[in-house]
Amino acid sequence: MERLKKRELINREAPNRSTKIVNGESSNILNWDDVRFSWAYPKYKRMLANFWTPFEINMSQDIKQFPELPPAEQDSFLKIIGLLALLDSIQTDYAGKVADYLTDSSLNALMIILAQQEVIHNHSYSYILSSLVPKQKQDEVFEFWRTEPTLQRRNEFVTDGYKHFVEQPTVEHLLKSCVFDVILEGLFFYSGFAFFYHLARHQKMVATSTMINYINRDEQIHVDLFVKIFKEVLKEYPEYDNEEMEHFVKETFKQAAELEIDWAREVIGNKINGIFIEDVEAYVKFYSNFRVKQLGYPDSKPFPGYQTNPLPWIKAYEEVDLGKSDFFEQKSRQYTKVNVIDNGFDEL
Repeated sequence: MERLKKRELINREAPNRSTKIVNGESSNILNWDDVRFSWAYPKYKRMLANFWTPFEINMSQDIKQFPELPPAEQDSFLKIIGLLALLDSIQTDYAGKVADYLTDSSLNALMIILAQQEVIHNHSYSYILSSLVPKQKQDEVFEFWRTEPTLQRRNEFVTDGYKHFVEQPTVEHLLKSCVFDVILEGLFFYSGFAFFYHLARHQKMVATSTMINYINRDEQIHVDLFVKIFKEVLKEYPEYDNEEMEHFVKETFKQAAELEIDWAREVIGNKINGIFIEDVEAYVKFYSNFRVKQLGYPDSKPFPGYQTNPLPWIKAYEEVDLGKSDFFEQKSRQYTKVNVIDNGFDEL
């Protein structure tokens, strides 16, 4: 397996425009008018336009509502926040490790912004918890990743995939780590997002759900970035664009979906009024098929037959680009709908 070499801090002999996505030559001087990938600058602008901080969101109504939630909803709320906090903590570090091996300086810049956004996401979970529960409970939530067996299994599934790349940085391990990234950011968050959108749909915890939508919007861009990196690496190393890689993507997403469904059964089950676990399970399978197609394997669906979004109401939340609005409170401030190609969909 071909090992990856780290990008040099500066290379006087190399061009500013990188020669390859990895293991190429580049001066490491960033000139946005002279970059290898035409999609990098538009994505940079989109990521900058999405900048937000938790301080912008008024939690006062959620503070009043949280004690009034049924115990089952409170328990699910805290467990899902604990899950998200762990995953975004991992992402911050992983993005930096990938950036070390990307020859192109524009992609390194995108990874730095991505990592910064993950820090904001993680801060948002602390912000939510500090608004709603005492410090002792906050600490307990941030320890769920150690104490919840179902959570441990699904988290280790991704972290083990990342470790292979970190410990042995080869082209193959980079490609496979990109698949695990798409699982983490494009699948493992989504039953949790559905829970918060369900609450918002019933005018519960709308401030938290607004923050979740900001996070969801960022994650969609992150998924697309790693999909592009995956495809660009395959273009430059076509020997990995084979049946073995296709099989790996399909089977890894199948395992990931089963782990996500186990988690959804635990935190949502049939204990949350108005949302049915069967629909959430179908939603996870549907998203698994969608992500595999997004990675370039439309004929390798992990779950044949799951062609239609079983939670059509969620499209109203996933397709809205909030900008600086409070969409869930339906205030008459500006918002725009994002392109359906980017994230909104009903069928594969």
